[in-house]
Amino acid sequence: MGKVLVTLAALIRILDAQDQYTGQRERMVREQIESRGIHSHAVLNALRVTPRHLFMPVDARSAAYEDHPVPIGYGQTISQPYIVAFMTDILRLGREHKVLEIGTGSGYQAAVLSLLSKEVYTIEIVPELARSASQTLQQLGYRNVFVRGGDGYRGWPEKAPFDRILLTAAPPEIPSSLVSQLRAGGKLVAPVSVASSAQEIVILDKGGDGKVTTRSVLPVRFVPMVRP
Repeated sequence: MGKVLVTLAALIRILDAQDQYTGQRERMVREQIESRGIHSHAVLNALRVTPRHLFMPVDARSAAYEDHPVPIGYGQTISQPYIVAFMTDILRLGREHKVLEIGTGSGYQAAVLSLLSKEVYTIEIVPELARSASQTLQQLGYRNVFVRGGDGYRGWPEKAPFDRILLTAAPPEIPSSLVSQLRAGGKLVAPVSVASSAQEIVILDKGGDGKVTTRSVLPVRFVPMVRP
């Protein structure tokens, strides 16, 4: 809990210095997220205090709070704000949860997750993005996020089991290695390719007995999940 409080204090200082974006963040939350049915106060507040623009290339920051994904280089994007909110909301995070994220990208999604959970372990296959995301997160004071470059299909077995797992790139099917790293009673959320040009967000629940159930909830478009 102390780590989260330190992060929030650091964010308040940052936001005071970047107050020209405060109105844009508030409009983003109100018009793009609340209006589409996301009502969790914890999720909405996490989005209000996370400086999305600081996770983007300088020349793209003018589009930081617009209603669409934005390229961040290396063929990757920072997801549309609503999709970040939607996937965060359906994870049903608690302060006691340890989270694995596959696909760090800019680090923005991990930053949001960190304000709602105990620890976030995040893996990025593009070395340059792993380094830049780690640097940004450290500079902004996120002390409960741990970044590693590598193959997301392998997960992070030495830190397993995880209470929640989130994929931000689309595999053809949910990797069994990640399901095995999910704690009994845990939840995994991922965009999954269901056809050559179609993807859906899938929620996987792992029962206390280890039995797995899945359901699809939303059509989406993510970059594919690749191997090294």
